[in-house]
Amino acid sequence: MPLQIGIVGLPNVGKSTLFSAITKKAVDCANFPFCTIDPNVGVVEVPDARLAPLAQASKSGRIVPATIEFVDIAGLVRGASEGQGLGNAFLANIRETDAIVQVVRAFEDENVIHVDGSINPARDVETIGIELALADLSVVEKRLDSATKQLKAGKTKELETTLAALERAKKILADATPLRTIEWTEDEYAALKGLSLLTLKPTILAINVSETQLQDGSWKDKVADIDVKKIGVKDMVPICVKMEAEFLDMTDQEKAEYLETVGQTASGLDRLIVAAFHSLDLITFLTSGEMETKAWTIKRGTLAPQAAGVIHTDFEKGFIRAEIVNYDDFMACGGWNGAKEKGKVGVEGKEYVMQDGDIVFFRIAS
Repeated sequence: MPLQIGIVGLPNVGKSTLFSAITKKAVDCANFPFCTIDPNVGVVEVPDARLAPLAQASKSGRIVPATIEFVDIAGLVRGASEGQGLGNAFLANIRETDAIVQVVRAFEDENVIHVDGSINPARDVETIGIELALADLSVVEKRLDSATKQLKAGKTKELETTLAALERAKKILADATPLRTIEWTEDEYAALKGLSLLTLKPTILAINVSETQLQDGSWKDKVADIDVKKIGVKDMVPICVKMEAEFLDMTDQEKAEYLETVGQTASGLDRLIVAAFHSLDLITFLTSGEMETKAWTIKRGTLAPQAAGVIHTDFEKGFIRAEIVNYDDFMACGGWNGAKEKGKVGVEGKEYVMQDGDIVFFRIAS
């Protein structure tokens, strides 16, 4: 199952236009709420500047980047947790995702209506936060009720841990506090994870700004009242969604020149995709040869045998060792042979913790 990032926000903040720009896939966009009724899904490449030089050094026939799946979900409104707007349909779709990108509008445009009548990013973030917390509270209360009934049938240590975690979560959600802002024990987190709680998911804020706001940095004034620590958000990425949509009809050179005129070194979409990837605590290791250069996605902290298993399940069972060289050494030495000649290739066993950018050749028992 591909990793999924849900794109959410109030109506008319630019979600569907952002999705279209991210995936280069046309979806309905119009100046009225609920234009997007069913979730649209698109797979995008994770930008990685290492792949092309690596493929050139290995004379690879093709490049296969890491990917992540974005899901565009209908606009959320105040009262969604009680069934307002598309209510439960929206919440069901977002529960299936691994992380959330919340699009917040900071640009002014009298021709594009805002569902609440004015531009106020802090208010919008609070609105969605409350709705997601209330939706989670409902789920926690139902599970708490069933767990209490189970407890009456017979105590178990696991059930007691679950009840304690649920009681704690209930109090936190009643204050509209996101669960991701709280430190949980391993057992507590395990008890809550299966409920697919919305406020437990990693979240990124994508600030939809005008080209002028992006260029002069004035968008920061619009979001000054947002306390990212309080809501548990690590990344706040400014994006001029309108500009990114225009990039679709440009060549790479034209895009680079355009970015330079607005004082940007990278596309906002590229930064968002990378931020979404990292929000899930993911890294990539690389394999490179004549056939292909490929980026493989793993969780940070994955051991070498489990990384081998990502390529093929049998590789984990038959794992013998991993021959590993870091990217900089690989490139400086001109490839595998040069890296081996200069002693830059390490031989690692089953306890090796994979690092981002490791170039690997796995030795597997036949």
